[in-house]
Amino acid sequence: MGRNYFTILTVLSVTLLPILSLSFSTDSPNRSSPLSPPRRLLADDPKLALQRYGQYLYDGLILFSPSIERFGGALDLADVLDFVDSGHDLIIAADSSSSDLIKSVATECGVDFDEDPSALVIDHKSYAVAETEGDHTLIAADDFIESDVLLGKKKIEAPVLFKGIAHSLNAANTLVLKVLSASPLAYSANPNSKLSSPPSLTGSSISLVSVVQARNNARIMITGSLDMFSNRFLRSSVQKAGSSRKYDKSGNEQFVTELSKWVFHVRGHLKAVNLRHNKAGETDEPAMYRIKDDLVFSVEIYEWSGKSWEPYVANDVQVQLYMMSPYVLKTLSNDKKGLYHTSFKVPDVYGVFQFKVEYHRLGYTSLSLFKQIPVRPFRHNEYERFITAAFPYYGASFTMMAGFFLFSFVYLYHK
Repeated sequence: MGRNYFTILTVLSVTLLPILSLSFSTDSPNRSSPLSPPRRLLADDPKLALQRYGQYLYDGLILFSPSIERFGGALDLADVLDFVDSGHDLIIAADSSSSDLIKSVATECGVDFDEDPSALVIDHKSYAVAETEGDHTLIAADDFIESDVLLGKKKIEAPVLFKGIAHSLNAANTLVLKVLSASPLAYSANPNSKLSSPPSLTGSSISLVSVVQARNNARIMITGSLDMFSNRFLRSSVQKAGSSRKYDKSGNEQFVTELSKWVFHVRGHLKAVNLRHNKAGETDEPAMYRIKDDLVFSVEIYEWSGKSWEPYVANDVQVQLYMMSPYVLKTLSNDKKGLYHTSFKVPDVYGVFQFKVEYHRLGYTSLSLFKQIPVRPFRHNEYERFITAAFPYYGASFTMMAGFFLFSFVYLYHK
Protein backbone atom coordinates (compact mmCIF):
# COMPACT_ATOMS: atom_id res chain seq x y z
CA MET A 1 0.00 0.00 0.00
CA GLY A 2 3.01 2.24 0.02
CA ARG A 3 2.85 2.84 3.78
CA ASN A 4 5.67 2.01 6.18
CA TYR A 5 3.65 2.00 9.37
CA PHE A 6 0.70 0.18 10.81
CA THR A 7 -1.86 2.78 11.77
CA ILE A 8 -4.90 2.56 14.00
CA LEU A 9 -7.97 4.76 13.93
CA THR A 10 -9.73 5.13 17.27
CA VAL A 11 -13.30 6.39 16.98
CA LEU A 12 -14.43 7.90 20.27
CA SER A 13 -17.56 9.31 21.75
CA VAL A 14 -15.61 10.59 24.77
CA THR A 15 -11.92 10.97 25.53
CA LEU A 16 -10.42 7.87 27.14
CA LEU A 17 -6.94 6.95 28.28
CA PRO A 18 -4.50 6.31 25.44
CA ILE A 19 -5.07 2.80 24.10
CA LEU A 20 -2.16 0.51 23.37
CA SER A 21 -1.07 1.17 19.80
CA LEU A 22 0.94 -1.37 17.88
CA SER A 23 2.64 -0.62 14.62
CA PHE A 24 3.86 -2.63 11.70
CA SER A 25 6.04 -2.04 8.71
CA THR A 26 5.35 -3.56 5.33
CA ASP A 27 8.44 -5.76 5.74
CA SER A 28 7.11 -7.36 8.93
CA PRO A 29 4.11 -9.66 9.45
CA ASN A 30 1.82 -8.14 7.02
CA ARG A 31 2.62 -4.99 8.88
CA SER A 32 4.74 -4.22 12.00
CA SER A 33 7.74 -2.33 13.36
CA PRO A 34 8.24 1.10 14.94
CA LEU A 35 5.33 2.44 16.97
CA SER A 36 3.01 4.84 15.29
CA PRO A 37 0.56 6.77 17.48
CA PRO A 38 -3.10 6.03 16.80
CA ARG A 39 -5.25 8.73 15.32
CA ARG A 40 -8.28 9.63 17.46
CA LEU A 41 -11.44 11.08 15.97
CA LEU A 42 -14.89 11.71 17.34
CA ALA A 43 -17.55 9.40 15.96
CA ASP A 44 -19.47 12.26 14.35
CA ASP A 45 -16.42 13.95 12.86
CA PRO A 46 -17.39 15.12 9.35
CA LYS A 47 -13.90 14.14 8.09
CA LEU A 48 -14.24 10.55 9.25
CA ALA A 49 -13.21 8.13 6.47
CA LEU A 50 -11.34 4.85 6.16
CA GLN A 51 -10.34 5.14 2.51
CA ARG A 52 -8.85 7.72 0.24
CA TYR A 53 -8.47 7.23 -3.51
CA GLY A 54 -9.38 3.57 -3.13
CA GLN A 55 -6.71 2.83 -0.52
CA TYR A 56 -7.23 2.28 3.19
CA LEU A 57 -5.69 4.90 5.45
CA TYR A 58 -5.57 2.61 8.50
CA ASP A 59 -4.80 -1.01 9.31
CA GLY A 60 -6.79 -1.16 12.55
CA LEU A 61 -10.05 0.38 13.74
CA ILE A 62 -11.12 0.82 17.38
CA LEU A 63 -14.77 1.76 17.95
CA PHE A 64 -15.21 3.30 21.41
CA SER A 65 -18.47 5.06 20.58
CA PRO A 66 -21.24 2.70 21.72
CA SER A 67 -24.09 5.24 21.65
CA ILE A 68 -23.44 6.68 18.19
CA GLU A 69 -26.47 6.33 15.91
CA ARG A 70 -24.64 7.33 12.76
CA PHE A 71 -20.98 7.85 12.00
CA GLY A 72 -19.79 11.14 10.63
CA GLY A 73 -18.22 11.70 7.25
CA ALA A 74 -18.35 8.89 4.72
CA LEU A 75 -18.27 6.05 7.26
CA ASP A 76 -21.21 3.67 7.65
CA LEU A 77 -21.92 0.04 8.55
CA ALA A 78 -21.01 -1.26 5.10
CA ASP A 79 -17.66 0.58 5.21
CA VAL A 80 -16.75 -1.00 8.55
CA LEU A 81 -17.61 -4.48 7.24
CA ASP A 82 -15.67 -3.86 4.02
CA PHE A 83 -12.73 -2.78 6.17
CA VAL A 84 -12.75 -6.19 7.90
CA ASP A 85 -13.41 -8.04 4.65
CA SER A 86 -10.24 -6.42 3.29
CA GLY A 87 -8.19 -8.11 6.02
CA HIS A 88 -8.01 -5.27 8.58
CA ASP A 89 -8.50 -5.50 12.34
CA LEU A 90 -11.30 -4.20 14.55
CA ILE A 91 -12.02 -3.66 18.25
CA ILE A 92 -15.60 -2.90 19.35
CA ALA A 93 -16.60 -1.85 22.87
CA ALA A 94 -20.28 -1.57 23.76
CA ASP A 95 -22.24 -0.73 26.92
CA SER A 96 -25.83 -0.29 28.09
CA SER A 97 -26.25 2.77 25.83
CA SER A 98 -25.23 0.90 22.68
CA SER A 99 -27.01 1.92 19.50
CA ASP A 100 -28.44 -0.35 16.83
CA LEU A 101 -25.48 0.62 14.62
CA ILE A 102 -22.87 -0.80 17.00
CA LYS A 103 -24.98 -3.89 17.69
CA SER A 104 -25.37 -4.44 13.95
CA VAL A 105 -21.60 -4.36 13.46
CA ALA A 106 -21.23 -6.94 16.25
CA THR A 107 -23.99 -9.12 14.81
CA GLU A 108 -22.29 -9.17 11.41
CA CYS A 109 -19.12 -10.30 13.17
CA GLY A 110 -20.83 -13.28 14.81
CA VAL A 111 -22.09 -12.15 18.25
CA ASP A 112 -25.51 -11.05 19.48
CA PHE A 113 -25.94 -8.58 22.31
CA ASP A 114 -28.88 -8.88 24.71
CA GLU A 115 -31.93 -7.29 23.11
CA ASP A 116 -33.04 -5.74 26.43
CA PRO A 117 -31.46 -2.25 26.40
CA SER A 118 -31.64 -1.99 30.21
CA ALA A 119 -30.04 -5.38 30.92
CA LEU A 120 -26.60 -5.76 32.48
CA VAL A 121 -24.57 -8.80 33.46
CA ILE A 122 -25.38 -9.67 37.08
CA ASP A 123 -23.51 -12.22 39.17
CA HIS A 124 -24.30 -12.77 42.85
CA LYS A 125 -21.25 -14.99 43.32
CA SER A 126 -18.40 -13.66 41.17
CA TYR A 127 -18.91 -9.95 41.77
CA ALA A 128 -16.17 -7.56 42.85
CA VAL A 129 -16.22 -6.64 46.53
CA ALA A 130 -16.85 -2.91 46.97
CA GLU A 131 -17.32 -0.55 49.91
CA THR A 132 -21.03 -0.51 49.20
CA GLU A 133 -23.07 -3.65 48.59
CA GLY A 134 -24.21 -2.51 45.14
CA ASP A 135 -26.26 -4.50 42.65
CA HIS A 136 -23.55 -7.04 41.79
CA THR A 137 -23.11 -5.72 38.23
CA LEU A 138 -19.40 -5.08 38.78
CA ILE A 139 -18.06 -8.49 37.83
CA ALA A 140 -14.67 -9.90 38.81
CA ALA A 141 -14.21 -12.31 35.90
CA ASP A 142 -11.41 -14.86 35.74
CA ASP A 143 -12.73 -17.54 33.37
CA PHE A 144 -10.14 -16.99 30.63
CA ILE A 145 -9.59 -19.03 27.51
CA GLU A 146 -6.56 -21.30 27.87
CA SER A 147 -4.34 -20.02 25.09
CA ASP A 148 -0.85 -18.57 25.34
CA VAL A 149 -1.20 -17.23 21.82
CA LEU A 150 -4.22 -15.09 22.67
CA LEU A 151 -3.34 -13.98 26.20
CA GLY A 152 0.43 -14.39 26.42
CA LYS A 153 2.55 -16.87 28.32
CA LYS A 154 2.35 -14.98 31.61
CA LYS A 155 -0.75 -16.04 33.50
CA ILE A 156 -3.27 -13.32 34.37
CA GLU A 157 -3.51 -13.69 38.15
CA ALA A 158 -5.95 -10.90 39.05
CA PRO A 159 -9.59 -10.97 37.94
CA VAL A 160 -10.74 -8.59 35.22
CA LEU A 161 -13.27 -5.94 36.21
CA PHE A 162 -16.29 -5.94 33.89
CA LYS A 163 -19.41 -3.82 34.01
CA GLY A 164 -21.56 -3.93 30.93
CA ILE A 165 -23.88 -5.93 28.74
CA ALA A 166 -23.87 -9.60 27.82
CA HIS A 167 -23.53 -11.14 24.42
CA SER A 168 -23.77 -14.66 23.05
CA LEU A 169 -22.03 -16.37 20.17
CA ASN A 170 -23.86 -17.06 16.95
CA ALA A 171 -23.99 -20.86 16.69
CA ALA A 172 -23.75 -20.63 12.90
CA ASN A 173 -20.41 -18.82 13.10
CA THR A 174 -17.58 -21.25 13.82
CA LEU A 175 -14.90 -18.55 13.78
CA VAL A 176 -15.90 -16.69 16.96
CA LEU A 177 -14.39 -17.64 20.34
CA LYS A 178 -15.05 -16.73 23.95
CA VAL A 179 -11.97 -15.23 25.54
CA LEU A 180 -13.57 -14.19 28.82
CA SER A 181 -16.73 -16.00 29.95
CA ALA A 182 -19.20 -15.28 32.72
CA SER A 183 -19.56 -17.68 35.63
CA PRO A 184 -22.28 -20.39 35.58
CA LEU A 185 -24.39 -18.30 38.02
CA ALA A 186 -24.37 -15.08 35.99
CA TYR A 187 -27.38 -13.81 34.10
CA SER A 188 -28.42 -10.81 32.04
CA ALA A 189 -31.26 -8.66 33.41
CA ASN A 190 -32.27 -5.16 34.50
CA PRO A 191 -30.66 -4.69 37.95
CA ASN A 192 -33.27 -2.08 38.90
CA SER A 193 -36.33 -4.26 38.49
CA LYS A 194 -37.55 -7.67 39.62
CA LEU A 195 -37.43 -10.55 37.20
CA SER A 196 -40.83 -11.21 35.67
CA SER A 197 -39.57 -13.93 33.33
CA PRO A 198 -36.44 -16.08 33.03
CA PRO A 199 -33.42 -14.19 31.59
CA SER A 200 -32.66 -14.86 27.95
CA LEU A 201 -28.92 -15.18 28.64
CA THR A 202 -27.61 -17.12 31.61
CA GLY A 203 -24.52 -18.85 32.88
CA SER A 204 -21.55 -19.75 30.74
CA SER A 205 -23.50 -19.00 27.56
CA ILE A 206 -22.76 -15.36 28.37
CA SER A 207 -19.56 -14.11 26.80
CA LEU A 208 -17.95 -11.00 28.24
CA VAL A 209 -15.17 -10.70 25.65
CA SER A 210 -15.05 -12.55 22.33
CA VAL A 211 -12.70 -12.61 19.38
CA VAL A 212 -13.04 -13.55 15.75
CA GLN A 213 -10.37 -14.47 13.25
CA ALA A 214 -11.90 -14.32 9.79
CA ARG A 215 -10.89 -16.59 6.95
CA ASN A 216 -8.84 -13.73 5.51
CA ASN A 217 -7.00 -13.52 8.89
CA ALA A 218 -8.65 -10.22 9.89
CA ARG A 219 -9.01 -10.16 13.68
CA ILE A 220 -11.87 -8.71 15.72
CA MET A 221 -12.35 -8.18 19.46
CA ILE A 222 -15.84 -7.54 20.85
CA THR A 223 -16.80 -6.69 24.43
CA GLY A 224 -19.89 -5.36 26.14
CA SER A 225 -17.96 -3.18 28.59
CA LEU A 226 -16.45 0.14 27.59
CA ASP A 227 -15.51 0.67 31.26
CA MET A 228 -13.15 -2.30 31.02
CA PHE A 229 -10.71 0.00 29.15
CA SER A 230 -11.08 2.95 31.53
CA ASN A 231 -8.31 4.33 33.74
CA ARG A 232 -10.42 3.56 36.81
CA PHE A 233 -10.73 -0.14 36.01
CA LEU A 234 -7.16 -0.51 34.79
CA ARG A 235 -5.73 0.96 37.99
CA SER A 236 -8.28 -0.27 40.51
CA SER A 237 -7.63 -2.91 43.14
CA VAL A 238 -9.90 -5.93 43.03
CA GLN A 239 -11.19 -8.60 45.37
CA LYS A 240 -13.53 -11.31 44.19
CA ALA A 241 -16.48 -12.18 46.40
CA GLY A 242 -15.81 -15.28 48.47
CA SER A 243 -12.04 -14.86 48.19
CA SER A 244 -9.80 -13.54 50.93
CA ARG A 245 -7.13 -12.39 48.49
CA LYS A 246 -7.16 -8.78 47.40
CA TYR A 247 -5.12 -7.70 44.38
CA ASP A 248 -3.54 -4.25 44.33
CA LYS A 249 -4.30 -3.99 40.63
CA SER A 250 -6.95 -5.59 38.49
CA GLY A 251 -6.05 -7.83 35.57
CA ASN A 252 -7.60 -5.39 33.08
CA GLU A 253 -4.38 -3.79 31.87
CA GLN A 254 -2.60 -7.10 31.30
CA PHE A 255 -5.69 -8.64 29.71
CA VAL A 256 -6.38 -5.71 27.35
CA THR A 257 -2.71 -5.30 26.44
CA GLU A 258 -2.10 -8.97 25.66
CA LEU A 259 -5.33 -9.41 23.73
CA SER A 260 -4.64 -6.22 21.75
CA LYS A 261 -1.27 -7.62 20.74
CA TRP A 262 -3.04 -10.62 19.28
CA VAL A 263 -5.71 -8.53 17.54
CA PHE A 264 -3.08 -6.35 15.87
CA HIS A 265 -0.94 -9.36 14.78
CA VAL A 266 1.98 -8.81 17.15
CA ARG A 267 1.47 -12.39 18.30
CA GLY A 268 0.17 -15.47 16.54
CA HIS A 269 1.09 -14.30 13.04
CA LEU A 270 2.61 -16.92 10.73
CA LYS A 271 4.06 -16.75 7.26
CA ALA A 272 5.08 -19.56 4.92
CA VAL A 273 7.78 -19.12 2.28
CA ASN A 274 9.91 -21.17 -0.07
CA LEU A 275 7.51 -23.99 -0.87
CA ARG A 276 9.65 -26.44 -2.83
CA HIS A 277 9.44 -29.91 -4.29
CA ASN A 278 11.85 -32.01 -6.33
CA LYS A 279 12.71 -35.58 -7.21
CA ALA A 280 14.78 -37.45 -4.64
CA GLY A 281 18.47 -36.91 -5.36
CA GLU A 282 17.85 -33.79 -7.43
CA THR A 283 17.62 -30.10 -6.56
CA ASP A 284 15.69 -28.56 -9.46
CA GLU A 285 11.92 -28.44 -9.40
CA PRO A 286 10.53 -30.52 -12.28
CA ALA A 287 7.71 -29.41 -14.54
CA MET A 288 6.11 -32.83 -14.27
CA TYR A 289 6.36 -36.01 -12.22
CA ARG A 290 6.00 -39.61 -13.34
CA ILE A 291 3.93 -42.09 -11.38
CA LYS A 292 5.91 -43.87 -8.66
CA ASP A 293 8.63 -41.18 -8.58
CA ASP A 294 10.25 -40.53 -5.20
CA LEU A 295 9.93 -36.84 -4.32
CA VAL A 296 10.94 -34.46 -1.54
CA PHE A 297 8.64 -31.64 -0.33
CA SER A 298 9.62 -28.72 1.92
CA VAL A 299 8.29 -25.36 3.14
CA GLU A 300 9.56 -22.78 5.63
CA ILE A 301 7.22 -21.40 8.32
CA TYR A 302 8.04 -18.46 10.58
CA GLU A 303 6.26 -16.67 13.43
CA TRP A 304 6.39 -12.95 14.18
CA SER A 305 7.76 -12.37 17.70
CA GLY A 306 6.98 -8.66 17.88
CA LYS A 307 10.48 -7.72 16.71
CA SER A 308 11.55 -10.26 14.12
CA TRP A 309 10.59 -13.44 12.33
CA GLU A 310 11.44 -16.53 14.40
CA PRO A 311 11.22 -20.22 13.35
CA TYR A 312 7.81 -21.69 14.08
CA VAL A 313 8.04 -25.11 15.71
CA ALA A 314 5.08 -27.50 15.64
CA ASN A 315 4.44 -31.19 15.00
CA ASP A 316 1.03 -30.94 13.32
CA VAL A 317 1.80 -29.36 9.92
CA GLN A 318 0.70 -31.62 7.08
CA VAL A 319 0.92 -31.70 3.30
CA GLN A 320 -1.54 -33.30 0.91
CA LEU A 321 -1.04 -34.51 -2.64
CA TYR A 322 -4.54 -33.74 -3.82
CA MET A 323 -6.66 -34.46 -6.87
CA MET A 324 -10.38 -34.37 -6.09
CA SER A 325 -9.40 -36.04 -2.79
CA PRO A 326 -6.08 -36.58 -0.95
CA TYR A 327 -3.98 -39.41 -2.41
CA VAL A 328 -1.13 -38.71 0.03
CA LEU A 329 -1.35 -37.12 3.49
CA LYS A 330 1.95 -36.72 5.34
CA THR A 331 2.93 -34.95 8.57
CA LEU A 332 5.96 -32.74 7.98
CA SER A 333 9.12 -33.11 10.04
CA ASN A 334 10.91 -29.92 11.13
CA ASP A 335 14.49 -29.02 11.94
CA LYS A 336 13.44 -26.44 14.60
CA LYS A 337 14.85 -23.75 12.32
CA GLY A 338 11.66 -23.14 10.39
CA LEU A 339 12.12 -25.81 7.69
CA TYR A 340 9.39 -28.44 7.34
CA HIS A 341 10.03 -31.37 5.03
CA THR A 342 8.99 -34.89 4.06
CA SER A 343 9.45 -37.41 1.26
CA PHE A 344 7.03 -39.84 -0.34
CA LYS A 345 6.31 -41.76 -3.53
CA VAL A 346 3.99 -40.34 -6.19
CA PRO A 347 0.86 -42.52 -6.33
CA ASP A 348 0.21 -44.85 -9.26
CA VAL A 349 -2.41 -42.47 -10.65
CA TYR A 350 -1.77 -39.86 -13.31
CA GLY A 351 -3.50 -36.49 -13.68
CA VAL A 352 -3.16 -32.91 -12.40
CA PHE A 353 -2.37 -32.90 -8.68
CA GLN A 354 -1.88 -30.15 -6.11
CA PHE A 355 0.54 -29.90 -3.24
CA LYS A 356 -1.73 -28.49 -0.53
CA VAL A 357 -0.78 -27.19 2.93
CA GLU A 358 -3.73 -26.01 5.00
CA TYR A 359 -2.82 -25.13 8.57
CA HIS A 360 -5.42 -23.96 11.08
CA ARG A 361 -4.51 -23.71 14.74
CA LEU A 362 -6.23 -21.79 17.55
CA GLY A 363 -4.92 -18.23 17.76
CA TYR A 364 -2.62 -18.44 14.75
CA THR A 365 -3.16 -17.00 11.31
CA SER A 366 -4.32 -19.62 8.84
CA LEU A 367 -1.95 -20.85 6.16
CA SER A 368 -3.32 -22.02 2.80
CA LEU A 369 -0.69 -22.95 0.23
CA PHE A 370 -1.32 -24.58 -3.13
CA LYS A 371 0.98 -25.61 -5.94
CA GLN A 372 -0.18 -27.47 -9.04
CA ILE A 373 1.84 -30.22 -10.66
CA PRO A 374 0.95 -32.77 -13.39
CA VAL A 375 1.73 -36.46 -13.06
CA ARG A 376 2.16 -38.62 -16.19
CA PRO A 377 2.11 -42.41 -16.70
CA PHE A 378 5.10 -44.48 -17.84
CA ARG A 379 6.11 -44.06 -21.46
CA HIS A 380 6.15 -47.20 -23.59
CA ASN A 381 9.91 -47.58 -23.20
CA GLU A 382 9.94 -46.97 -19.43
CA TYR A 383 8.18 -50.13 -18.33
CA GLU A 384 10.22 -53.04 -16.98
CA ARG A 385 11.27 -55.57 -19.63
CA PHE A 386 9.74 -58.41 -17.65
CA ILE A 387 6.99 -57.71 -15.17
CA THR A 388 6.93 -60.02 -12.17
CA ALA A 389 3.15 -60.11 -12.04
CA ALA A 390 3.11 -61.40 -15.65
CA PHE A 391 5.35 -64.44 -15.05
CA PRO A 392 2.37 -66.89 -15.14
CA TYR A 393 1.44 -65.55 -18.58
CA TYR A 394 5.03 -65.81 -19.77
CA GLY A 395 5.09 -69.41 -18.52
CA ALA A 396 1.82 -70.23 -20.26
CA SER A 397 3.11 -68.84 -23.57
CA PHE A 398 6.37 -70.81 -23.51
CA THR A 399 4.54 -73.95 -22.35
CA MET A 400 2.13 -73.66 -25.29
CA MET A 401 5.02 -73.22 -27.75
CA ALA A 402 6.87 -76.21 -26.30
CA GLY A 403 3.71 -78.30 -26.44
CA PHE A 404 3.06 -77.33 -30.05
CA PHE A 405 6.63 -78.23 -31.02
CA LEU A 406 6.39 -81.58 -29.24
CA PHE A 407 3.02 -82.34 -30.82
CA SER A 408 4.34 -81.48 -34.30
CA PHE A 409 7.43 -83.67 -33.83
CA VAL A 410 5.37 -86.68 -32.69
CA TYR A 411 2.78 -86.19 -35.41
CA LEU A 412 5.35 -85.98 -38.22
CA TYR A 413 7.75 -88.74 -37.19
CA HIS A 414 5.61 -91.21 -35.35
CA LYS A 415 4.77 -94.40 -37.35
